[in-house]
Amino acid sequence: MSGVSRLTSAATIFAALLCGAIAHAHAESGTPLGFAVIADALSRPADEAPVRRMLDAIGRDANIAFIVYDGNFKGAAEPCHDSIYQARHDLLDASRTPLVLLLGQHDWADCGQAHAGAYDPVERLDFVRQLFFADASSLGQSPLTLSRESDVARFRTFREMVRWQAQGVAFIGLNVPSPNNHYLTAGGRNGEFEDRAVATTFWLEHAAESARRADMRALVIILQGDPDFSRYERRERFAWLRFSRSNQPRDGFLELKRSLVKAAEAFRGPVIVIHGTDAPELNGFHIDQPLRNDKGLIVTNLTRIAIAFRKPQSQWLEVQSGAQWHPPFRLRVRNVHEARAGETSGPASEAPAQSSAPSLPYYPVPQPTQPASMPRNDLPASLPAPPTMPLPASDLPPILTPPQSLPPILPAPASGVQNGAPPTAPKGNDDDSGP
Repeated sequence: MSGVSRLTSAATIFAALLCGAIAHAHAESGTPLGFAVIADALSRPADEAPVRRMLDAIGRDANIAFIVYDGNFKGAAEPCHDSIYQARHDLLDASRTPLVLLLGQHDWADCGQAHAGAYDPVERLDFVRQLFFADASSLGQSPLTLSRESDVARFRTFREMVRWQAQGVAFIGLNVPSPNNHYLTAGGRNGEFEDRAVATTFWLEHAAESARRADMRALVIILQGDPDFSRYERRERFAWLRFSRSNQPRDGFLELKRSLVKAAEAFRGPVIVIHGTDAPELNGFHIDQPLRNDKGLIVTNLTRIAIAFRKPQSQWLEVQSGAQWHPPFRLRVRNVHEARAGETSGPASEAPAQSSAPSLPYYPVPQPTQPASMPRNDLPASLPAPPTMPLPASDLPPILTPPQSLPPILPAPASGVQNGAPPTAPKGNDDDSGP
């Protein structure tokens, strides 16, 4: 081995030990874990400059450990050309904060459209995998070390499926795009969809079981596509008597929702699902408990956070979590202008301890007081699921308080309605969402 190689290896080992020591010190000191979620920020070349400013603003926040880019680093109208991918790779890789990239609809699934260049989506997906996910590191100047599904011999091609852990929280990143998870209605075999659905099922259920065995305190699952939780699988006792087929298209997220039910049941602790949505959200996100099992019962230890930023080039979702906090997760939308104002006025106050009142307008996500169990079936198998179905009967109380009883993180504009509150709820100043 040459002298240069020895120096490089020594530097790599030292950096790894230093990162491990810092992470251990944070865990021992009880420092809250903070991370940022951005999405849909890059849709044209003109977006690149403001996104650089946003990444720089996040990088100046010492409370943010990493960034998750939740899909769509290119626009629907942009061609799926190598040069576009290379430019976006270089932009995101310049982030001073570690950045975990997840793929979205426009990144590869839409590449077959004429306005995107009429490429082969599968070929473009392979190119993106080679460019963005060449090794076990995330993007960024100080990258995280990730576990990739490509480490499993059976799933060598699925480099974009990742998982990692931070301060007792397990994270899973999936490639599940809108619309309908790239399920094709044309005749023939849906080879890409079917292979990826199998890989997603394996990765999600395996990661949830690993998190349970590692005694993780929470599980966070992040994907780009909206799984359409209003559609769920229900067992029907006499379904075999039906001779007519439904005109409703096949649910491309069916396997994912089955796996989410199994993962929540296996993990038993709080499960957070973060995904993008096309539905407008005045405050940038929406929180609820939409997942039902095949008996029509709500999965009470899973909470969904759907994000839709009004200004995705300058806004991000900040998530803070503390091992001693009750509730353990707090959310708010940040923007570049607010972050810069914080720099000029001095450092923000630390996150509140368990017994103190929040000093920042976070939205709390409660933690169960005991491990969650899946609700039992108290309804006939053929009973349809009414839209106003209450929480299921169970030996345990509901582990998450319905959003209506929780204070909103961000007030809506004067003409809007606050997130998670009835129309008559009082309004306040919107300091975090930006103009």
